[in-house]
Amino acid sequence: MSSTTASLETGLARVAEDLLSERLIRAVGSGRRRTAVPPWRRVELRWVDLKAGRSLQIVRYDATQAHTANHLAGEAARSAVDTLLAEPFGNWTVETTEHELTLRVTKKGDAALHERASAVSTGSTNDVDHSHDRAKERMLPADDPVFAALGMTDGQGRIKPSRMAKYRQVEDFLRILDRSVADARAKGHLRKPTEDKPLHVVDLGCGNGYLTFAAHRMLSGRSGLPVRLTGVDVKEQSRDHNASVAAKLGIDAEFVAGTIGDVALTTPPDVVLALHACDTATDDALARAVAWEAPLVLAAPCCHHDIAAQLRRTPAPAPYSALVRDGILRERFADTLTDALRSLLLRQQGYRVDVMEFVDSQHTPRNTLLRAIRTGEAQGSAVAEYDDLVATWAIQPRLGELLGHAPTREA
Repeated sequence: MSSTTASLETGLARVAEDLLSERLIRAVGSGRRRTAVPPWRRVELRWVDLKAGRSLQIVRYDATQAHTANHLAGEAARSAVDTLLAEPFGNWTVETTEHELTLRVTKKGDAALHERASAVSTGSTNDVDHSHDRAKERMLPADDPVFAALGMTDGQGRIKPSRMAKYRQVEDFLRILDRSVADARAKGHLRKPTEDKPLHVVDLGCGNGYLTFAAHRMLSGRSGLPVRLTGVDVKEQSRDHNASVAAKLGIDAEFVAGTIGDVALTTPPDVVLALHACDTATDDALARAVAWEAPLVLAAPCCHHDIAAQLRRTPAPAPYSALVRDGILRERFADTLTDALRSLLLRQQGYRVDVMEFVDSQHTPRNTLLRAIRTGEAQGSAVAEYDDLVATWAIQPRLGELLGHAPTREA
């Protein structure tokens, strides 16, 4: 990965070059700048093949719906890109067959650029799907047996209207999981699974298993990997429900009723999932993943009550009192601070960490995902950053305690 800072004009020119290239797989513009708000909450771009010819498809999202427009390659597409890049989006993420480029507009109005090799890593435009039929891009089709077993479809194999948001969440998660497994395997951080030693996926706090079973189905079906699944949840009802679904689907799975901290595994996990585990349950899951030296960890945190409560009890350092004076701002800041500290702790433990959007906030406000790939190379600067943040805000993060970075609090 390379990181540079450039003028905003230079940074946007790089984004425009990728957007107009046939190497483009997908691009997303989101967020706002310090001084202005764009007219759209989010935009997505990709090339599609239409009867009129290859066109740049731009989907603009407002508060309630998506607006799609297609612009023929050439002057029409270039004009559309110029107009879009003139809008004050704070972030751009562009994936091509050669690299992944992110641009963040800094407080000073510069462009912070981060670039790394694409998970596709072929450089060939033949690997880009230009089909206009979006259904072909589904990680799992709506009529897949897993959705029927989970009660998400009707008698005709269509997703029930009340389950569409969950279906979109599943799709977004599977897309991240698919790319993450491919990335970890390509770089040698995740072993090649075999029938004798299948890919062991452990879902900590699995609930009723929507994402658990979908992950198994995608990895074993679409990716063709032998997979063994272990699900852990404190509720016996979840264990019984999930065991029944696993039996219907005929998959290699075990479900355990118990706490994350007490679960014992017969074989170490290759992939650890912790999706919407509440408050410090996410910390428990991350600590177990570190102890197991899990090669790949995907965690979508939920309910950051612990740090929020500590911020209420402790005077804010000058000049940051405005960040925690009002309840809603304090809660949002606690979310950000908690996950920033978690990412620093994981980096100290030899993980490469990406903090990304899990699913569009239209479907769930809990849409941050921590993706951690174990490289074995600890990031030394993460120690000082962590210590400074903890000392500045006078807090004791639960994950830090579990990993031995702070004294355990009294009950």
